[in-house]
Amino acid sequence: MPRPSVAELRPVVHPAGVKDRRSGEHWAGRLYMREISLRCDRYLVNTRITPNQLTYLMTVFGVLAAPALLVPGIPGAVLGVLMVQLYLLLDCVDGEIARWKKQFSLGGVYLDRVGAYLTDAAVLVGFGLRAADPWGSGRIDWLWAFLGTLAALGAILIKAETDLVGVARHQGGLPPVKESASEPRSSGMALARRAAAALKFHRLVLGIEASLLILVLAIVDSVRGDLFFTRLGVAVLAGIALLQTVLHLVSILVSSRLK
Repeated sequence: MPRPSVAELRPVVHPAGVKDRRSGEHWAGRLYMREISLRCDRYLVNTRITPNQLTYLMTVFGVLAAPALLVPGIPGAVLGVLMVQLYLLLDCVDGEIARWKKQFSLGGVYLDRVGAYLTDAAVLVGFGLRAADPWGSGRIDWLWAFLGTLAALGAILIKAETDLVGVARHQGGLPPVKESASEPRSSGMALARRAAAALKFHRLVLGIEASLLILVLAIVDSVRGDLFFTRLGVAVLAGIALLQTVLHLVSILVSSRLK
């Protein structure tokens, strides 16, 4: 079977609306990864590999970010970014191959969510262990590992709060929630939500953004010769994750998503 061209693939694997999903499409996907994944698709659509197998591979790369970050200095941070970028690439490719081959399944949707949970958690746990300095000459400071794990727990809870909206609506016999329902009914809460969305600080606990932040902090620390900014970053992300866990829960309860 001849290999399809990018022009043939695009309307099938990137149907209208895929890149415009406010909560379902990452900015990196819109900016560059969807164009890269499209070119990878050409070499995969005629193989026997299934979308779910790609999702399993996606999860493996995401989880590998944690041990990658244990490598000291800038090389470890670069490895962490590479693992997360491969995760993102396969996150795009699995859905695109599913659309081309028309191989859709609830199992695939479920595995995709599991992969996203594990990757965010792996990056933040790896960040905390990195800050604990397990390969340094002094004693391991487990406080930073604890804070990294706390950030990972918060990141998982934030995703769970969003996903549980769908569970609650399904069990209540309601249709899937529309994105417009996320707007809080209170004008004050709506203003606070728009301010948080504009600042985008909450995105720092997501695996992709966190891995890029870790790389920047590793570069700064390499100049200083210590782990000051890495440890500061772990503490800040733990604080953001815990604050966002509470604020996100409140924003759901005061919106129309459970109505």
